[in-house]
Amino acid sequence: MKTIYTTTVVNTGGRAGGRSEASDGSFSVAIAPPGVNSGKGEKATNPEQLFAAGYSACFNGALAAALRNEKIKYKEANVTATVHLRQDDQTGYSIAVDLTVKIDDFSREDNQKFADLAHQICPYSKAVQGNIDVTVQGL
Repeated sequence: MKTIYTTTVVNTGGRAGGRSEASDGSFSVAIAPPGVNSGKGEKATNPEQLFAAGYSACFNGALAAALRNEKIKYKEANVTATVHLRQDDQTGYSIAVDLTVKIDDFSREDNQKFADLAHQICPYSKAVQGNIDVTVQGL
């Protein structure tokens, strides 16, 4: 398999007052639990938000590819990723994801059709397949 891109992000301090920085300097972000600032007065994000941002962007790219493969033109597509951090007594922590897809001027059925196609080709969807619960809904 041919690698087309590689990136590295380093985290120091974990999810409670930590910081994540891209090795190329493109971003640096404070990490803290939901609703907590970094402790240095700056807004902080958390791993679930970062995962939601990455998954929604990647899924939207896969959606564009699915539409392009079918030679279908569209104005804009929105993908919302809602990430749930869950805890249970047996396995500890896990995440689940709800993806919703809305392509402008498409019916609910067509939104669902192309959301399902994107789910088959999205690298994030492939990476988590069988590991976490993911629901995909076209609006």
